[in-house]
Amino acid sequence: MENLKTTLLSTNKLLLVAGTGWLFDAMDVGLLSFILAALKQDWGLSPAQLGWIGSVNSVGMAVGAFVFGIYADKKGRKSAFLFTLLMFSIASGLSAFAWGLSSLLILRFFIGMGLGGELPVASTLVSESVAPQVRGRIVVLLESFWAVGWVLAALIAYFLIPLPTVGWRGAMILCAIPAFYALYLRFNLPDSPTYNRLNNGAKKESVVTKIQLLLCPQFRKCTLMLWIVWFCVVFSYYGMFLWLPSVMMMKGFDMVKSFEYILIMTIAQLPGYFSVAWLIERVGRKWVLVTYLLGTLVSAYLFGVAESVNQLLIYGALLSFFNLGAWGAMYAYTPEQYATNIRATGSGMAASIGRIGGILGPLMVGLLMTQNMAVSTIFGLFSLSILIAIVAIIGLGKETKQSVLN
Repeated sequence: MENLKTTLLSTNKLLLVAGTGWLFDAMDVGLLSFILAALKQDWGLSPAQLGWIGSVNSVGMAVGAFVFGIYADKKGRKSAFLFTLLMFSIASGLSAFAWGLSSLLILRFFIGMGLGGELPVASTLVSESVAPQVRGRIVVLLESFWAVGWVLAALIAYFLIPLPTVGWRGAMILCAIPAFYALYLRFNLPDSPTYNRLNNGAKKESVVTKIQLLLCPQFRKCTLMLWIVWFCVVFSYYGMFLWLPSVMMMKGFDMVKSFEYILIMTIAQLPGYFSVAWLIERVGRKWVLVTYLLGTLVSAYLFGVAESVNQLLIYGALLSFFNLGAWGAMYAYTPEQYATNIRATGSGMAASIGRIGGILGPLMVGLLMTQNMAVSTIFGLFSLSILIAIVAIIGLGKETKQSVLN
């Protein structure tokens, strides 16, 4: 009984420590969607230019997920987690002093590198540090901190960004706070016990060998499945959510009112995560992920064709509920596909492929908006992307519920 109590305390502490870092990441990504709307007014940027801001963030995330996934398998999960958290928070603070589009794009690249590296590393660290029978639930709860970060971003956007004394620059300064949190974690975050056991005197594979292992017969099928799913999900997520405030403004709402509606939609993310956390150890990863992606597909289409305020709020809330719930299941599902020696590399590679979708999604929206494409058509394309992910999971995915990581 005493050992169980100690284990639960250790798990809860790890969840809180890693989750807080995840929260800060989400706050930055969430603020970016609102800052795009503010920059359109302040700097007079075109939709195509705004699309580049979102896309260069994803370029950095693609590079960061690839580089720091490999780094985490060579040097440890803790080291990678701390380094990426520090990188993204410092670059976020500096972006408050950007003097034009070029300087903002450079800083958004480094912010993206930190974000892209931290997310798969944190989920891998947590996956390897908790018992198999609760692993899925804990990873989904880790992902639920993303919703809290988005809610904070929406609150900052609603109450602070419209103030002349704060604006979007003041909001970005708030994103430098994690730098101090990283220093605190330096002394309080344990590394993965699974990683430590494997690497105690073991020979390290080269980067090329690790990548080749991802494509060997044992892992080829799951690697292909993850790459397709991550690409399609990230493509649709960043294409839809980074543009939500701008889409609301296109539908006739002013900036403050748009931020208010997005805040309401964002709160729906939390029950999405919590429902997946409850289901994932009962139903399993594969079918929970398929179900929530199907809900995302339908919600995205209905949001795209919605016209009234009530329809936008209802379908926007459902989109948040199902899409972010699917993200929770995806983060639980991904590290369980691989052995410990390539787990962070595999998770990082999948996330990196996904970030390519994150580059193309916002760019596509900006391009299609420039050509006066209907919002319903744009969201219909995102629904098609989600359908491809569902087919890949059903055809190529395996169930990993409560499997032992080795």
